[in-house]
Amino acid sequence: MFSLDRRTTFWILFLPPMIWLAVLFVAPIILMAFFSFSSETSTISLQSWRPTLQQYAAVISNASYWRLLGTSTFMALTIAIISILLSYPIAYFLAFKAGKRANFFLILLLVPFWTSYLLRVMAWKFMLGSDGLINAFLQYIGVIQAPLEALLYNRSAVVVTLIYVWIPFSTLPILAALQRIDISLFEAAADLGAAPVNQFLRITLPLSLPGVFAAFFMVFIPTVGEYVTPLLVGGSRGSMYGNIIQDFFTKAANWSLGSALSVVMLVITLLMVVVATRLVNLQDLIQ
Repeated sequence: MFSLDRRTTFWILFLPPMIWLAVLFVAPIILMAFFSFSSETSTISLQSWRPTLQQYAAVISNASYWRLLGTSTFMALTIAIISILLSYPIAYFLAFKAGKRANFFLILLLVPFWTSYLLRVMAWKFMLGSDGLINAFLQYIGVIQAPLEALLYNRSAVVVTLIYVWIPFSTLPILAALQRIDISLFEAAADLGAAPVNQFLRITLPLSLPGVFAAFFMVFIPTVGEYVTPLLVGGSRGSMYGNIIQDFFTKAANWSLGSALSVVMLVITLLMVVVATRLVNLQDLIQ
C-alpha cells in the first residue's frame, strides 16, 4: 500500500492553503501598498511608477478622513461589544443548557449563513423603512400616527443591522471556548459551596475569555472597513470609512488615494489589536 512520510504529508497539506492565502490575501495587500505610493490615479504602470508620499500627505492633511475613521472605529467597537453581550447567553445556553437539542439549536443559529448577506441586510431595510414592519406595528398599536423616517438611512440603522449580522459569527468562538471547560470544575465548586453566580464569575467567565476576545476581534476588524451595509441602510448620513475608500476606487477612479486610505486603516487597526493584546494578557485573566 502506498504511503507518505510525515514531511511529505505536511507539505502536501500545508502548501495549498498557503498558496491560496498568498495569492488572494497577501498579494492584494502588497499591490494596494504599491498603488498607495504612486502619484498617478487609475493608470498605474511599472514603467512610470515612482515612489512618493503624496497620497499619504493628502490623507494626513484632510481632517474629514480622520473624523470618519474615528466614527467608524467607535461604531465597530460598539457593534463588537453589543454583539458579544447578546451572543454570550446564546453560546452559554448551547454549551450547558441545550442538552441533546444543542445540535438542533446550533443549526438554527447557522441558518443565516445559508442565505445571501445582501438578502439579510435588505431584510432589515424593509423592516426599518417607512412602510416596514416596525412602522406598521407601531401605527397598528397607536404609538405613532405617521411612519418614523429616523429608523432608516442613519448610523443607528447601520449599527442595528451589523449587530444582527455578526451575532452568529461571534457566538461560535465563545461556544468553542465554553465547550472546552471541564464540567468537573463546576462539580468541585458546588461541593465547596460556591453559588451558581460565583461559579460563573470564577470559572465560566475567566475560562471563556479567549473565545470572547476572539469574537471581539472577529467582529471589530472587518466592521471598521464595512461599506456594503452603510451603503444599503445608512445612506448619506450613515457613511463609514469604507464608503470613502469605495468611492475613490469606483466613482473618483483614484486608486492611489483609495489605496493610501486603505493602508492607513489597516495599519491603525493592526496597531489597536497589538495594543489590546499587550494590555490584556489572557493567561493572567485565566489564572
